[in-house]
Amino acid sequence: MASGVPRRRRGPGRAEEAAGGAPGPAPAPLRFPGLILYLAERRLGRSRRAFLTGLARAKGFRVDQAYSPEVTHVVMEGCSAAEASSWLDRVLGPSGAPQRPLLLDISWFTESMGRGEPVPVEGRHCLGVPLATKSQEALETLAEAAGFEESQGRSLSFRRAASVLRALPGPITSMSQLQGLPHFGDHSSRIVQEVLEHGVSREVERVKQSERYQTMKLFTQIFGVGVKTADRWYREGLWTLDDLQGQTRKLSRQQEAGIRHFEDLSTPVWRHEADAIQRIVEEAVWQVLPGATVTMTGGFRRGKLQGHDVDFLITHPVEGQEAGLLPKVMGHLESQGLVRYQHTRNNHYQDTKDLDHMASRNTCMDAYESCFSILWLPKPSPSFYQKSGEGPKEPIRDGKAVRVDLVVAPISQFAFALLGWTGSQHFERELRRFSRAEKKLLLNSHGLYDPEKKESLPATSEEDIFSHLGLQYITPEQRNA
Repeated sequence: MASGVPRRRRGPGRAEEAAGGAPGPAPAPLRFPGLILYLAERRLGRSRRAFLTGLARAKGFRVDQAYSPEVTHVVMEGCSAAEASSWLDRVLGPSGAPQRPLLLDISWFTESMGRGEPVPVEGRHCLGVPLATKSQEALETLAEAAGFEESQGRSLSFRRAASVLRALPGPITSMSQLQGLPHFGDHSSRIVQEVLEHGVSREVERVKQSERYQTMKLFTQIFGVGVKTADRWYREGLWTLDDLQGQTRKLSRQQEAGIRHFEDLSTPVWRHEADAIQRIVEEAVWQVLPGATVTMTGGFRRGKLQGHDVDFLITHPVEGQEAGLLPKVMGHLESQGLVRYQHTRNNHYQDTKDLDHMASRNTCMDAYESCFSILWLPKPSPSFYQKSGEGPKEPIRDGKAVRVDLVVAPISQFAFALLGWTGSQHFERELRRFSRAEKKLLLNSHGLYDPEKKESLPATSEEDIFSHLGLQYITPEQRNA
């Protein structure tokens, strides 16, 4: 959790020196400009990663500390093809990326360091993409298509099956491995069998090539456009962004902003960008309410390196001090020219009657004071990257529009809000289903309610909530269901 109290700065340790901080070995001039390395810390360890980073830089290799779209080679140690692919899927998200980096075993890096130049990539160096990933993507495509048809039952069934594949320790290589797995009906099994036998599913390829699917996918990527609106536009013969721009009377202010910034909003937000936005938001919050805390939630809290937006949860240790905070924060950001769109909603949570009502409806929405916005992230100066060692070394644009959601919770409800806003959506749905079906308790982002005793169960941390439910604590990184 971020805090308003400045942390004491430490002098660089040996690991930090090796990673590029003084007085470690001076990096040599770049000798291989088309090659950008990223050493995945998993299993390498922080100290060894720092040492290898310094070694490579001393030989003229470019090694980035944070993953970005510029990276061409990802080096991993002790990872199977399935683990490497799963890592990359988490980084790139469901939309993937135009160009995927090479996933290479540490042996390629070691041989390259020994030779003093990149060695040719051979099959023994590569960590391939397992078929389980293809099957998972196929099921997720069908889940999305079912959602476009507002067939929520079918959509949920496919998503659950895809989540099961994502959780497996290795790739599916035969249909016998599906036996006994939950959430696999005839349809999902048939899709996996097609992928195993032919590499693709004909049904999935037909869906992906259909005009309706492509149009619905495009329109629902627009900020402020849901399935019903996208379907109505499609039925009216509007199929492209150009079609929409010629029909401005049909657009809300939010949708206009979504189309205006569509290019930026449809590209990934990377971790170093999310961190930069957090610094901007923290400064604005602390100007208005010293002592408040700003916590990044969503996929980034779950350990992802990219997302489609950035979510922040704000609170204050003194109950009630946080009330009415967001209009002042947004006013401060607007005075800096950083707001491209905003819609602020007041807190309309009253008491446990609201909790009972919302939880019984099993809604994912909450009643917190919140602001759904588009903020402008200015291009950092070159000195920022030199000092931090993060991100791409040559930012291409002067700035970028980013979707940012701000939510304010009183400290008494903070743990529940943190759990709810961390996600993932599927994890939260299953946790709330378990609470209701197994424990007869109603859980949402405001609290945990016992309808029989008509009382709320208090919690000061996420661990308390899991304890109330009789579950072992699950870390955010394990909630990418």
